[in-house]
Formats: sequence, structure tokens, C-alpha cells
Amino acid sequence: MTREHLIRLIAGTFVMGSLALGWFVSPYWFLFTAFVGLNLFQSALTKWCLMEDILRKFQIGK
Repeated sequence: MTREHLIRLIAGTFVMGSLALGWFVSPYWFLFTAFVGLNLFQSALTKWCLMEDILRKFQIGK
């Protein structure tokens, strides 16, 4: 699996998980959803993604 696919999988998991936590636990978890969305927006504009750097450091993905 490529890093790009892993990043999309991780982002989707974070969004769905934080939505569930926001619904069932505390609405403050929706702030995490917003953070993930802002990070995706930022990475699209700057072509830099922190998760990509983390995956590269641990040599995960291709």
C-alpha cells in the first residue's frame, strides 16, 4: 500500500472516529474533526503533510 493510500485511510479513520466520539462522548471531539479537515486543506495547498513525514520516518508504505 502506498503512503498516499495510507494517509487517506488514516484521515478517514480519524474523521469517522472523531465524529462517533463527538456524537456519543463529547461535542468537543468535533474540534479534532475540524483539525483533520484543516490539515487536509493545508496539505493540499502547501504539498506538505506531517503524517507523510511520520510514515516516512518509520519506513511505512512505499
